[in-house]
Amino acid sequence: MTTSLKKRREQKNKDEKKPSEGEHKSEEKPTLKYGPMPTFQGQHIWARGVFIVGALVYVWFNYNKPTETVMAKHKEIYDRKGYILECDDEYKKDVYQYPGCIPKFCGRFVSDKIVTAVESDALYNLAKKVMAMGGSAGGATVMDLNSGALSYNDKFINAYMSDEKFLSPSDKAIFKLVKSKIQNAIADSFQLDLRSIHITRPLFFSRLTAKDAKIPNDEYWHPHVDKDTYESFHYTSLIYLNDFGVDFNGGRFVFMDKIEKSSKNITVEPRKGRVLIFTSGAENCHHVERVTNGERYAMTVPFTCDSSKAINNSQLLG
Repeated sequence: MTTSLKKRREQKNKDEKKPSEGEHKSEEKPTLKYGPMPTFQGQHIWARGVFIVGALVYVWFNYNKPTETVMAKHKEIYDRKGYILECDDEYKKDVYQYPGCIPKFCGRFVSDKIVTAVESDALYNLAKKVMAMGGSAGGATVMDLNSGALSYNDKFINAYMSDEKFLSPSDKAIFKLVKSKIQNAIADSFQLDLRSIHITRPLFFSRLTAKDAKIPNDEYWHPHVDKDTYESFHYTSLIYLNDFGVDFNGGRFVFMDKIEKSSKNITVEPRKGRVLIFTSGAENCHHVERVTNGERYAMTVPFTCDSSKAINNSQLLG
């Protein structure tokens, strides 16, 4: 290779390695329009601390927030579904006074096969007819079928004193049939002597709405234990008379279970004709969500082990 050719090749290689003007410009750091970002001593430690605090707040909030399980969805139909629970000590102490009425276990069950569509329609129509005679100024209207007490504005009136006789013979016949079915379902679910449980008071229709409370009875959403609220209750049953997500929103029934240090909500979505039964002790602490729109109709049918607290109402039971 000649000396001149070698020099030309070396010069060519140098030219290829030499960066272009555009490349020089791309490597230059852009000038900040408003000057450099402010810094301070310990900035990295402070930022790390903010991240840790935020993570701890997130974990604490989610740890203490109750988890939720839907026990019964509106769109599903259940022959019977339930949970077996350990009975509360106070409940056991009370119920153990009544042989034949002691549950093999405590718990809660739901079924869409106890009450027929015809029966639930009849009860729904009866509830609407009764509610038309009164009505709370707030969000909860109730009518006790034993005493006749009916919400009216901010007080109660006696519906049985009205000139309108709202209980027809067919209403009584359907109620007696439904009562008998539920009584059998409770005895079967908790393995009781059928003759040991008696329908008790208050036995009532309820209509819940989104209206603000006017009197304490309107505040239906507070957590409570049925046995503490109504001393005579040993077994509670509810019949839902219209549909969640169709006739109303909100208004789900929520069991509030305590599991060690955390809480778990077990929810039941009302469905027309659905029956919910449960032992009335603290093992079944619960509340009803506030209704956000529409009207939620239900009937509470309670049973007692104490025969002295049984209902003997000729107007109702005929």
